[in-house]
Amino acid sequence: MNLTTCLWFNGNAREAAQFYTSIFPNSSIGGNWITPAETPGNQQGEEVVVDFKIFDQPFIGLNGGPQFPHSEAISFQIPCKDQADIDHYWEILTADGGQESQCGWLKDKFGISWQVTAPQMGQYLGGPDPAGAKAATEAMLQMRKIDLEAMRIAYESATT
Repeated sequence: MNLTTCLWFNGNAREAAQFYTSIFPNSSIGGNWITPAETPGNQQGEEVVVDFKIFDQPFIGLNGGPQFPHSEAISFQIPCKDQADIDHYWEILTADGGQESQCGWLKDKFGISWQVTAPQMGQYLGGPDPAGAKAATEAMLQMRKIDLEAMRIAYESATT
């Protein structure tokens, strides 16, 4: 049994599914549901649901209408292996109407929130030296896209 995330869209669930599956590894688009009758949000014959996977995790894109926009209360964290990965995902997800936020957070062109981070951040933010962790945290708070080298430098300069 899998837990499936349902993402609500305003008529562009297929476009979003195609976008996400083109970006992330182990991703694919599965089945869909075309409504056989008029529903509160869709006309007969329209695509209501698109099944897709990102990193082999199941998602449903629901064309539900404009009444429930996305917010930062729900976000997805991307497991980046290094700065090149961070740069890659940041560039793609902020393109074509995406919006940068703070500390590695962004919204893509569909309004979905993402955290573009890497495990190395934990070495600096939760490192054994409190002064270094504080300096790395203060450096991160000034960032939009995460800069691992700047965090490392901040951490190490405070620990010497």
